[in-house]
Amino acid sequence: MRRFLVLALLFCWNLTPAVASTDRPNVVLFFIDDLGWRDVGYMGSDFFETPHIDRLAQESMRFSSAYSAAPNCAPSRACLMSGQYTPRHGVYTVGDPARGNDRYRKLVPAKNKTVLDDKIITIADTLSQAGYRCASVGKWHLGQTPLSQGFQVNIAGNRTGSPRGGYFSPYKNPQLADGKQGEYLTDRLTDEACEFIKAKAKTPFFLYLTHYAVHTPLQAKQADVEYFQSKPPGKLHQHATYAAMIKSMDESIGRVLETLKAQQLEQNTIIIFTSDNGGYGPATNMQPLRGSKGMLYEGGIRVPLVVKWPRVTKANSASEEPVINVDLYPTLLEMTGTPHPKDYVLDGTSLVPLLKDPQSQLKPRSLFWHFPAYLQKYKGMQQRFRTTPVSVIRQGDWKLLEFFEDGHRELYNTRLDISETMNLADSHPEKAKQLATALHDWQKQVHAAIPSEPNPQYRSRNESNEK
Repeated sequence: MRRFLVLALLFCWNLTPAVASTDRPNVVLFFIDDLGWRDVGYMGSDFFETPHIDRLAQESMRFSSAYSAAPNCAPSRACLMSGQYTPRHGVYTVGDPARGNDRYRKLVPAKNKTVLDDKIITIADTLSQAGYRCASVGKWHLGQTPLSQGFQVNIAGNRTGSPRGGYFSPYKNPQLADGKQGEYLTDRLTDEACEFIKAKAKTPFFLYLTHYAVHTPLQAKQADVEYFQSKPPGKLHQHATYAAMIKSMDESIGRVLETLKAQQLEQNTIIIFTSDNGGYGPATNMQPLRGSKGMLYEGGIRVPLVVKWPRVTKANSASEEPVINVDLYPTLLEMTGTPHPKDYVLDGTSLVPLLKDPQSQLKPRSLFWHFPAYLQKYKGMQQRFRTTPVSVIRQGDWKLLEFFEDGHRELYNTRLDISETMNLADSHPEKAKQLATALHDWQKQVHAAIPSEPNPQYRSRNESNEK
């Protein structure tokens, strides 16, 4: 019933501007899983090879300070689809928010949702009601199916966050029929995406190609693995299997772009390429950024982003403006001439002014992250967690992290110290206080869940050592 009411509201919009247009642009959104900020050639990888993405970047506008709205998969995807920060939809993390050893968690984390509520009006809901045919091809991770969230086509999407059967057929995926023995998942999803484009060439469409790659398990085609094993390692990157997975993903981008060109859709299709969070720490390196997937430092949330809007964006243009994936929803509404959904809050800002003029700037604003959960460490890490519960604000060049276990703050100037090596909270107390006040005001505004209940299973470091 609630879903019916949401759709009823959608039908109440004035859709005339979008429906009346005969040349509404198609949209292809490449959303790559766990691809790090430095994992593509145009961002400086010295080992991975991404010629198709690099060519796309040359034809597009690049954003060097683009962020995911969360440090791991499900919440980032929920933010992208909803256009809202995590406190509004309640998807804070993947699965259990109490991950890691019970004895080391000081607080009981906030309750976490693992399904994006149907009351959320997704970007696919919005575009569908404006006449777009919407397809989700690949990972969904926000519930059983994207078909309840505005998509008319679902290929391979379900609750799971990784390919449970691995990257080679048989896939053990109820939403994806098995291919020939040994078929590679990235290739198969590309086939499906290209077939969708061909079938909908005369209809405005939104293709959400959301590859499982390069998420674990790390599996790639043997010939590609051997190629990178024979290649001299770089100082930044060396992992041959991860490199091979990136190669297949890059080839996928190239095939989709070639299909658009063959169908004479290239000049009427908006292309967006980005990632859901920072790279997988054990396989890649985001230096000079600190951290990796699962952390609220730059390496866990800063991601590649390129946007190609034919006849609008300038080739090989760039912007250093801080942007975040909740911005993509209002951006796509403006790009496609689609009305804003009635009485629905969008937390992002349209990037259209930047896309039209890379020298322009958005109105001053703050970016926010709220992660009231725990993530266990990667094997080999010295610290006990990748992150403990934390809330973050970036305002201009300044970034403040406030951790809930003990209230300590870390303040960084992201322009002067992109590696976040100098905590300036003590030397710049007024700036830290200013940002903390803005962060607390935002938390109240969005009704953010703040962990405060002590964990009865917690043991202090001394107690743990005694035992």
